Amino acid sequence: MVGHAGKRLAVITPLRWEDDGLRLLDQTKLPAAEVERLCARWEEVAAAIRTLVVRGAPAIGVAAAFGVALAARQSAARSFDDFMEDLETAIKGLAATRPTAVNLFWALDRMRQVTMASRSLPLATLRARLLAEAETIREEDIRANRAMGDHGAALVPAGARILTHCNAGALATAGYGTALGVVRSAHALGKVALVWVDETRPVMQGSRLTAWECVREGIPHRLIADVVAASVMARGDVDLVVTGADRIAANGDTANKIGTYALAVLAHHHGLPFYVAAPFSTIDPALPTGTGIPIEERAASEVRTLGGTATAPADSPVYNPAFDVTPATLITAIITERGVFRPPYRFEIGGSAPPLPPTAHRVWT
Repeated sequence: MVGHAGKRLAVITPLRWEDDGLRLLDQTKLPAAEVERLCARWEEVAAAIRTLVVRGAPAIGVAAAFGVALAARQSAARSFDDFMEDLETAIKGLAATRPTAVNLFWALDRMRQVTMASRSLPLATLRARLLAEAETIREEDIRANRAMGDHGAALVPAGARILTHCNAGALATAGYGTALGVVRSAHALGKVALVWVDETRPVMQGSRLTAWECVREGIPHRLIADVVAASVMARGDVDLVVTGADRIAANGDTANKIGTYALAVLAHHHGLPFYVAAPFSTIDPALPTGTGIPIEERAASEVRTLGGTATAPADSPVYNPAFDVTPATLITAIITERGVFRPPYRFEIGGSAPPLPPTAHRVWT
């Protein structure tokens, strides 16, 4: 990949398939070490998703698809019915790992549909068909991210100072990224002056992962504590906010990493555009509003410790939601591979609302 002024950028590969199974870049080890973890069984993929070895809604979906392909390879069934029973066990196990990211369920359903549509094939052929479908999902995600980046870059003014939250880069996808993909594309056009990277407590995906990606790709950035966001906005040092998403309801309400809602409120107060970048598969048309989005709660240890060091009494009760929901009224636009959508959100298949000019910053009430 070649960026602005001909600079060659590092290629980040968060997951890849080899003959021995699915290889994942272990995100729990970053930024200290780049370690790959081999998943040779679907149960290992499920464990990797659950423990954040692989994370980010699109990446979870891709990994789960390969998990189904591994389940197909593991199955010793001789009939389609027995084979399907083995796959359903894997699909249910993978679905139970993370409840909020809809891409997970979308990918699993797609693998199920392919299996049912191919039931007349010999099982050996069906196994190969499922692996090919998982690879197709991976390739589609990268193409979607690049298209998203192009659409989003058109919204970024020259010399932009962008604030982003959590990690929605190559590590959260099959490659390139959603929100950080927008940043990458804008950076390649020479539009990015600075990216404000907030640390994203409690798991520090911003400081550990997004900052690592920015360093790898030469994107100008500055790391801040989460609580600094309001101050840099008040000083006039932010031009826009862009985040990813884990699930988007039919009305545009968006679930993303905890702390996103607070940034949307701050952006609204300071008259800044707040953009969400996500593949179309993140939209859940079955949910009319964000009130129906399930919010995952994670272990208390994520809040009581930092880097293995205790930061709170072991007996302190903890509330640790992994996500919050930003109302559609606070979102300036949702950027997908199919185009840029604006309120009121109507996600017609193949359709999109025309984008406003990049300088037309608008606050929605």
